[in-house]
Formats: sequence, C-alpha cells, structure tokens
Amino acid sequence: MNNSVKVTVPATTANMGPGFDCLGMALKLYNQVEISPTDGGLAIEIQGEGAGDIRKDEGNIVFKAVERLFQEAGRPCPGLVIKLTNHIPAARGLGSSASAIVGGLVAANRLAGDPFTPEKLLALATELEGHPDNVAPALLGGIIISVVQEGKVHWLKITPPDGLSTVVAVPDFKLSTRAAREVLPKTVSLQDAVFNLSRSALLVGALCGKRLDLLQVAGEDLLHQPYRSQLVPGMTEVISNARRAGALNVTLSGAGPAVIALTDGPNPQVAQVMENSFAAAGVKCLVKVLEPTVAGAEII
Repeated sequence: MNNSVKVTVPATTANMGPGFDCLGMALKLYNQVEISPTDGGLAIEIQGEGAGDIRKDEGNIVFKAVERLFQEAGRPCPGLVIKLTNHIPAARGLGSSASAIVGGLVAANRLAGDPFTPEKLLALATELEGHPDNVAPALLGGIIISVVQEGKVHWLKITPPDGLSTVVAVPDFKLSTRAAREVLPKTVSLQDAVFNLSRSALLVGALCGKRLDLLQVAGEDLLHQPYRSQLVPGMTEVISNARRAGALNVTLSGAGPAVIALTDGPNPQVAQVMENSFAAAGVKCLVKVLEPTVAGAEII
C-alpha cells in the first residue's frame, strides 16, 4: 500500500440553468485531500473553508468515501490520517461535497493499488452523492452531461468554448441541497417541461458549437430556479442586472445560494454589478472570477 496520496479536486457548478441534475462544469478552484495510512485509528485535520464546521470523526464525508472504496475492494479500511485543505466554500452550490467524495475515492483508489477504473469511481461517487451532476465534472473535468440508467452513469464530456469565463457571487450564508430540493414541486406542467427540454438541447448545442451568443436564451429555466429564488434574497435582481451588464448567461449555481454568470472573457463590470445587487438585498457576498477547466481530480 502506498504511504501517502495527495489529490486536488476542482469546484463545480451544476445545472447551468436548464440542465437540472444532468449538466455540470469544473472550475479552477480547488480542494486538496491528502491521505496517509497509519497503524490504527482516524485523525482528520482541516484547513481553510469549513474548518470549524466539518466533522472530524467517522461521519466525515471524505472518510466515508475512503471507507466505501475499501469496502468495494473487499479489503479492510486501514487507520488513516486525512488532511483537508479547502478553498471551495461549503454549502454554497460549488460542489464542496462532490469534491470531498471524489477526493476521498481517488486517493483511496491509489492507496489500494488502483483497482477501479474512472467509470467505477464515478459510479461510486454518484451512489454516495445521489446524483452525478457535480461529481462527474469534479472527477473528469470539463462540462459533463450525465444520465443514470439502472445504476450505470452514462456521460459525455464537452470542452468549454475558448474564452468562456465565469463570475461567481458567493453569498455569506449556507444553503443545504436538501432544503433547496424541498421547495421544488413533485410534478411540473408539460409546458414547463418542454421549455426546459428545448433550452437544455440548445445549451448543449451552443457549447459544442462555440455559439456563445445563444447562451442567454439557452440558459433559461423553469424547473428549479423560480422556486429556489425564495431561498436566496436578491437572486432575481442579481441575475437580471448581470445580464444587462453584459453576461452571456446567469443562473443559480447548483442548489445555490451562489449565482454564476458566464462571460466572454473576464468581465469586471458584471462582477461589480452582482456584488452591488446582492448588497442591495442586504446580502454580503464574495465575488470570484473562475475559469472552466478540462482537468478533473488529479493526484499530485
């Protein structure tokens, strides 16, 4: 067994508007997972985002991922020292839990001698997370379309168009995925379903065809954002104002509360408008300009 493994995992933004639970993109903001086997016991050290809140016992999500991989490999989980260095804000819609799961699985797979393929790791990550929209780009990089059928994840990777950049406004409050899902309706109208189907198809086509001019129409959504707007003060104004400031598309990032704008190159004006719009709603936020990345989780 290897002595120590260190893995970097990118942040992710899921849904990208209409692609609910099936579309995600990796971003150049990283968490680092370092795992070392010991003679016994579990020790977890955390630096950075969430250091005071994340569990340091067997309920830690990275440990759960490591434990699951060794279980799948039919081997006992060794004692571990887990060191986490987090730059991805927790519970903000940027895939912090996905990065933890993927980091734990990739590191454990290397510790165990690489018994599993990326496809198997994706299946395990999806099992642990519940859906692949964040874990797929966290593991594989790029923009990933993913579909789960009978327990198998079918996926397709798209290279982000040249020049595509993002501005992410991260509010200073957390929003759990569970809470964000509880406000969604159990059924939707045929009209709303067709609205999202057409936008999702156009969005994928626009990304593949490098048609940035289509992203604003293609990024519209009626399945989740209208319902989640009640949980994010100022969200509607942030989206509309950022679009007027020149953003190609503006959506809730994952379950939120972060809002992400797609831009043609860095756009300071969009960043300022998003910050000001949240401030007008009484919400402090941190604004980050993040580039997409084609690289997923990497062992360093």
